[in-house]
Amino acid sequence: MYPSREQTDSPVHTAYSTSPVKPESQRILMNARKPVRSISKVPYKVLDAPELADDFYLNLVDWSNQDVLGVGLGKCVYLWSAKTSNVTKLCELPGTQDSITGLNWAERGNHLAIGTQSGLVQIWDVEKEKLLRTMMGHSARVGALAWNNFVLTTGSRDRIIYHRDVRVPEHHVKTLLAHRQEVCGLRWNPTREYLASGGNDNKLLVWDGVSETPLYRFNEHTAAVKAIAWSPHQQGLLASGGGTADMKIRFWNTQTGVPLSVIDTGSQVCNLAWNKASNEIISTHGYSSGQVHNQIQLWRYPSLSQVATLTGHTMRVLYLAMSPSGKSIVTGAGDETLRFWDLNTPARDALDKREDRSVQSSFVQLR
Repeated sequence: MYPSREQTDSPVHTAYSTSPVKPESQRILMNARKPVRSISKVPYKVLDAPELADDFYLNLVDWSNQDVLGVGLGKCVYLWSAKTSNVTKLCELPGTQDSITGLNWAERGNHLAIGTQSGLVQIWDVEKEKLLRTMMGHSARVGALAWNNFVLTTGSRDRIIYHRDVRVPEHHVKTLLAHRQEVCGLRWNPTREYLASGGNDNKLLVWDGVSETPLYRFNEHTAAVKAIAWSPHQQGLLASGGGTADMKIRFWNTQTGVPLSVIDTGSQVCNLAWNKASNEIISTHGYSSGQVHNQIQLWRYPSLSQVATLTGHTMRVLYLAMSPSGKSIVTGAGDETLRFWDLNTPARDALDKREDRSVQSSFVQLR
């Protein structure tokens, strides 16, 4: 006697089915498939960037929360609006010897900090196209700048890091003297409580607020540490990349000071940025020990599997910035081009949203 129809999940019992595929497999095959993520290997926009320096230690490209890209080209800073595609020249340094060596947008995107070859630091009101103040102190070029609300942190070839309160005439807050060579990387964490600094001395340091003593000294890199990125998805997770003699991306738990995982990329790590919308990290590269070089790579975390490799730049990709929406990135190189790439990031899942709640967006008072 055959089983009744109510005894099976299939509309037609296997005893009567002519299909070689089992009912369980049929259900899997009939379910809607998750769309495969496709990342274009071609930039959706390319802009000429004459005089974009081929210098590993500089930071000449930054994308504001107002959707404006700032770029340092020679003695000038130019602004490109992603909303209108208009290009304007914000400023041009006087004299023949000086040049732009670093820039960074304040969080709200109305003010831009600029570092120069001569060691000056300028603050510009972008909407009014007005120079608000010029600050001295560094004796060499200023290539690394990072805002923390009203405090601007600057790093220089003179090996010094300054914290400056830009609201007051006597702007000096603290002087940090832990690096032995040029400071080329500076990043505040998402909650603005901790600062990470990288130098040409191969050191990665983590500072608690404006403390003058490092909280952690990480010595594992064997080349300059310019590439630094804090995860917006996991509190205390920091990534760093080493230069030509190192070629590694390292991950750190800054809550415990414990090293986590490492990727041997096979090429100079020039920049790092976490994907705002997904638990992925983007790296840009230069000199290589293999056939692939001058590439942009997208890695999934924590599996560290490669999502995509993008190529097109003909020189090392020294500059990287992400749009405020997180949907695209821009890269710059000494080939004097800026290339815009669509990440085609999948929709965020519930886990991403839960992780996001642990990252506060408000400005935290410095400790």
